[in-house]
Amino acid sequence: MRYACSWLIYSLRKNVSLNKSSAGRRASISPRGRRLTAGAQLRTALEAERPLQIVGVINAYAAILAQRSGFKAIYLSGAGVANASCGVPDIGITTLHDVLTDVRRITQSTDLPLLVDADTGWDNPRHTVREMIKAGAAGIHIEDQVSAKRCGHLPGKKLVSTDQMVSRIKAVKAGRTNPAFVIMARTDAAASEGLAQAIARACHYRDAGADMIFAEALQSLGDYRKFAEELKIPILANITEFGKTPLFTLKELASAGVGLVLYPLSAFRAMNTAALEVYQAIRKNGTQKGVLRKMQTRAELYESLNYK
Repeated sequence: MRYACSWLIYSLRKNVSLNKSSAGRRASISPRGRRLTAGAQLRTALEAERPLQIVGVINAYAAILAQRSGFKAIYLSGAGVANASCGVPDIGITTLHDVLTDVRRITQSTDLPLLVDADTGWDNPRHTVREMIKAGAAGIHIEDQVSAKRCGHLPGKKLVSTDQMVSRIKAVKAGRTNPAFVIMARTDAAASEGLAQAIARACHYRDAGADMIFAEALQSLGDYRKFAEELKIPILANITEFGKTPLFTLKELASAGVGLVLYPLSAFRAMNTAALEVYQAIRKNGTQKGVLRKMQTRAELYESLNYK
């Protein structure tokens, strides 16, 4: 049964035109008419839209909705996999296999390039990057926390040494079978070691082969500006709700030199609240009539799936 979903998708594609928007198809073709790899698509999107908005998706259907909403890139959060797919907190419990399962389903459902949270790279970062490329991901980010990681916006995070993180990045680079695949290094150092040390770490990560930097839990536009000025490569700002980073606007982040803006779990949080309200209403009232207005209709679902 492991490959049942993939087989079903393949069969449907032979008989039904699944949702692949014209915008998505155009994004996957180079000016010379050659199909771009997922990594090249992500780099092209970054050139076309600066800062590039990247929205988190927790499953294949969410990816379809993101594409229909006009986004040019999407993201699979490690917390999203842990919370939504496995029902556990994001504390390093999930495995490479858990994440790859969701990666494959998402990349089969949309043309958008997918950036994937690869935690610390697991036991074998070289193997991890190869499997991510095979699964259709456009890029991954790995972080400098210890393997028993914590959410980037919680206290008590522990980091590996700069040398250990550099070794992780070099292993990922050595395993990269497509040079366009994006290697992003995330540093959580600002919270515990200060901004200057976080930037110093990021410079080492860049020099080791990171194409982009994920600067986690920064608290001011000035902090982002210093990162961007020092690193000279694209900086990602994680604009997650209820965390340490203020909800800066796209315009504000652009003024600070940020290259990519991530909204990792925004839709997931809204989905959860809506689902809980519906469950509670049905349980309390014995009917769903009072919450129909909150539901997507069958016709709207079929339209999103291009099912006729």
